[in-house]
Amino acid sequence: MFNYTFHWHQAFQALPQMLWGALITIEVAVISMIFGIIFAVLIALCRLSHNRVAYGVATAWVEMARNTPALFQIYMAHFGLGAFGIHLSPWWALLAGITFNNAGYMAETFRGALRAIPATQTRAALSLGMGPLRAFWSVVMPQMFRISFPPMTNQMVWAVLMTSLGLTVGLASDLAGVTQELNVRTFRTFEFFAMAAVLYYLIAKAVMLGARLVAWRLFRY
Repeated sequence: MFNYTFHWHQAFQALPQMLWGALITIEVAVISMIFGIIFAVLIALCRLSHNRVAYGVATAWVEMARNTPALFQIYMAHFGLGAFGIHLSPWWALLAGITFNNAGYMAETFRGALRAIPATQTRAALSLGMGPLRAFWSVVMPQMFRISFPPMTNQMVWAVLMTSLGLTVGLASDLAGVTQELNVRTFRTFEFFAMAAVLYYLIAKAVMLGARLVAWRLFRY
């Protein structure tokens, strides 16, 4: 028979701690997206290049990122690299794992976007006196990001949700870690994890709303 007694006041008293954990969650997600975008652009270019070594390395990255669990990638960053004498803290391991995952997924998005841009765009830029690097930076990349923006938004939401996996490598400062610590201390599992779920939901919705505002501001024309 259902006889559970809710104690929401404990959850609301701990809300400041959980909000601080939410800030750490957002921090990891944002940094992982920044580095993920940088690596993804490089990987996409390597996947389109005729250099076999660059193509092979980029393809291996994409295949590993897209066809293995994110948890496995975070575990390898935290535990696997230790075999080579590289010891990452839980925060850095989580960041490395999510960045690796983000880069692998976004690289394919960027590659598709680059192939969708007509080659005449680059030729027109070169005919105006731009060098290849300037043409790519000023003409091709803005179009690539415009095409890729919706999938990038989804990846940002996914990055926020992936931060909860930091709990498995001992991260106690993010939202999932703070929630688990409070749960262990009070045994109010439902209340604290329900609050955490609401916070994750609000963060995801804020990301989507922010992305819509950015898209309206940048891509109106």
